[in-house]
Amino acid sequence: MNIKKPTRRGFLIAGGLAGGGLLLGYAWSGPSRLSLQDKEAAQSEGERFVTTWLKLSPDNVLTVYVPHSDMGQGVITALAMMAAEEMEADWTLVRAEQAPAEQAFANESLSQNFTDGIAIPSILTGINNAAWYGVAKLMHLQVTGGSSSVRWTGQHGMRVAGAAAKDLMIRAAARRWNVDPSQCVARLSHVHHDASGKSATFAELATDASGLSPLSNPVLKSPKDYTIVGKPIPRFDIPSKVDGSAKYGIDVHLPGMLYAAIKFVPVFGAEVVSYNEAEILKRPGVKKLVRLPVGVAVIANNFWRAKEAAAALELKIDAKGNDKRTTASIYAQHDKDIAAGDSAKDVEIGDAEAAMKGAAKLVEATYRVPYLAHACMEPMNCTVWIKADGKAEVWVGTQDALGTRGRIADVAGLSFDDVTLHPMPLGGGFGRRIPVRKGFADFPSDIDFAALIAKEVDAPVKLVYTREDDIQHDAYRPAVTSVFKVALDAQGQPVAWRNRYVTKDDPAEAAHIPYAVANQSIRSVESPTPVPRGPWRSVAHSQHTFFTESFTDELAHEAGKDPFEYRRALLKDKPRHLAVLELAAAKAGWGTPLPKGHARGIAIQEAFKTIVAEVAEVSVSHTGELKVHRVVAAVDCGRMINPNTVEQQVESGIIFGLTAALRGEITIENGAVAQSNFPDYEMLHMSDMPSIEVHVIESGAELGGMGEPATPPIAAAVSNAVFAATGKRIRELPLKKHDLTPLSAKLAQAAE
Repeated sequence: MNIKKPTRRGFLIAGGLAGGGLLLGYAWSGPSRLSLQDKEAAQSEGERFVTTWLKLSPDNVLTVYVPHSDMGQGVITALAMMAAEEMEADWTLVRAEQAPAEQAFANESLSQNFTDGIAIPSILTGINNAAWYGVAKLMHLQVTGGSSSVRWTGQHGMRVAGAAAKDLMIRAAARRWNVDPSQCVARLSHVHHDASGKSATFAELATDASGLSPLSNPVLKSPKDYTIVGKPIPRFDIPSKVDGSAKYGIDVHLPGMLYAAIKFVPVFGAEVVSYNEAEILKRPGVKKLVRLPVGVAVIANNFWRAKEAAAALELKIDAKGNDKRTTASIYAQHDKDIAAGDSAKDVEIGDAEAAMKGAAKLVEATYRVPYLAHACMEPMNCTVWIKADGKAEVWVGTQDALGTRGRIADVAGLSFDDVTLHPMPLGGGFGRRIPVRKGFADFPSDIDFAALIAKEVDAPVKLVYTREDDIQHDAYRPAVTSVFKVALDAQGQPVAWRNRYVTKDDPAEAAHIPYAVANQSIRSVESPTPVPRGPWRSVAHSQHTFFTESFTDELAHEAGKDPFEYRRALLKDKPRHLAVLELAAAKAGWGTPLPKGHARGIAIQEAFKTIVAEVAEVSVSHTGELKVHRVVAAVDCGRMINPNTVEQQVESGIIFGLTAALRGEITIENGAVAQSNFPDYEMLHMSDMPSIEVHVIESGAELGGMGEPATPPIAAAVSNAVFAATGKRIRELPLKKHDLTPLSAKLAQAAE
């Protein structure tokens, strides 16, 4: 793969922009941003950076620059659909690309979410936009995560960009034809004046439009008028992934490139005291060794030599006492910290302690989930070239291109402007490929190590993690313990809900319940360990949905009620939740007969503004062999942008969560991760996959995310089905740890 550095001008005017093309979009911040873009564009005659996001070339092709990474979630296509819909573009003339890691493309749409629900007077819109653009630039904000792309950037960025661009085209046409803009209409990348029969392409109007200022609050289309959004449109990224032409970070090859591998200290928090440097430097192809905060890197002329030399390193370490840590000791610490009672408020409604005193029944349970790795199919890698002139180039697949550029500059001691970053396609992310930011976390990442290593040689260096490196030195989804105590009245309804759990994580509402319980006390406890933490698909929702929905199932059985009906009663004041729950149950045939040994479980959660209910059908053999046969999901994400993507992301989220529920477990032994590769950190195979059905409610509510919300309910749905099949309540994942032999079979064996 021969990669050349694109100049800013080459990028911005690619596709024949010079000579009549136009860069369009919504000028969030007015003249200040346009000045920055003009400066970066190095313009020539006929070329002006009017706004961001949208580029119109002389052949009338519209290119949408999306300030997000696409990890397979289809966001590049979805956001292009939203912009093209509002602009009235001809979809056959629409293209889409990831935006470059330039400050002009900092994504203030993410920052603006903090003003959701706050009415901004129209006269202040420009000032508000300019302020948030400043925040986005300061934070180098282009991050992809939190299922935010469609619901924030799409809704607040791309739709407005498209509508503002359409307005520019209509006003330009009206001036050209000396008619009122209200008499002109945009259709299929043209503007028409039907009364006179005049028509012009967007490209023909580009130069005239470049002299106009875009509106701060353009009128958006009504969903009933959509012609693109809501259609099952094929994704832009699929053909290259199918035919193998897509080039990922792992595929980067540069002339004279060196390779790096790391021998990590096995114990978290340990430091290197000494190592056999002289011996390793004698090995063929080895160029240099670099001590890092977490180990020693070997630089060689190919990766095999670097990897083998790293494996031969003999590290003497100072474990800082962390070599005594185990999974059991971490859980014991959780229990001790929860029992100590030093907790922080999450939810306090009514008086839970007082309500428990006169309760008909108290139900208590403790739940746990283990650490989990991300296990992206593309191993972690990053290529960095720090040149003699103090400038650097970076090639990497990242969930935050602009933030990664800033991080590289910080770690390498360079100016931000002296770093050029080339974003590559991502072979999986799930939170793993978000760069560590100063002030947000204390542990370094592969991005940091690549920068530190590159400083030591005058050549491009590609750092590659082995699968073992990735599994054993991840930033893990944290292990969590959650303790419940709930009071039931004489009818079995909850009157007080008490929950204490370790590790308050994003999003803040993950441990909250949707059910009508008058008295609630939900509080968190900090219980720090040296094991590095990081965001994992659906973040804290993945743990807490298992906890709360499994425990809600317990309450239903304690009350002698059907789990579905029990939830229905508690959701009577939540019409969207209730509709989703009822649809999932109906489509799954809840209450209808099943084959012998089969059972169903149900769970529901709202995550990232999307409500998902799932019903799992499982069987458990008389020897305890578990099989998940069918999963039915009902979804309310407000409105579908691309039905194909919605279905794919629900299926993907279920498979990701099911893998974790059945098999996922990172255990700590002597301060280190015990697992090392896929034989002991197992993925589900095709033969393990259930049939998955997806049913969508378009409620017209606020747009929700789709990349993550389907992951949380599956663990609880399956474990609840296991209880229904076996009588065994699963309170700790993964399920593979448990003897699932049905109690009836145990009793039969005992009788024999």
